[in-house]
Amino acid sequence: MILDNEPDVTVVGEAGDGETAVAMARAVRPDVVLMDVRMPRLDGIGATARIAADPDLAGVRTLVLTTFDDDEYVYGALRAGAAGFLLKDADPQTLVDAVHRVRAGDSLLDPAVTGRIISTYVELARHTPLAGGGADDGAGATGGLDSATPREREVLLAVARGLSNREIGAELHLTEATVKSHVRSLLTKVGLTNRVQLVVLAYEAGLVRPGDRA
Repeated sequence: MILDNEPDVTVVGEAGDGETAVAMARAVRPDVVLMDVRMPRLDGIGATARIAADPDLAGVRTLVLTTFDDDEYVYGALRAGAAGFLLKDADPQTLVDAVHRVRAGDSLLDPAVTGRIISTYVELARHTPLAGGGADDGAGATGGLDSATPREREVLLAVARGLSNREIGAELHLTEATVKSHVRSLLTKVGLTNRVQLVVLAYEAGLVRPGDRA
């Protein structure tokens, strides 16, 4: 109802379980999938992983809805390749803004829980490879930062603080297109697939600590 009332958002389908969600994503190719975590047949994390792994759905971005007691699911969502997560009790405007941000290519990590989630996830990531690359993703991604330019590092720090492309551009005096170009270059250099993983990488590399938010 919230999204249907937005003039620039079209709800193209609804699914009651993860299997149906994946099938619908393949059928209608939405820009954004708003994914619940707890669903029958296939949970939202499994569905997110299937969407992220399907090359035909490379343009489909998944925003996972979670609750404070879903930490283990959030770790799974990050590993699965989710574009971000949002608390279920977020107000309507926050939800709408989140959909637009994810559609625009921004990451979306709810600031109410990001610090706790990321700090714990970083510990897990030491033993579990990040999604989107080879067997040595953790070390390889961190090592890939050596080839990042000073400007790319500035962009990475801003991404890790939760800034949107527009906000990063305003802060660094860059156009949004230039910010997007730097983000794409970073992803290529560190061998990751989305901005959320860049946030995790920044924490894992010690460039940002929980609490260093915008």
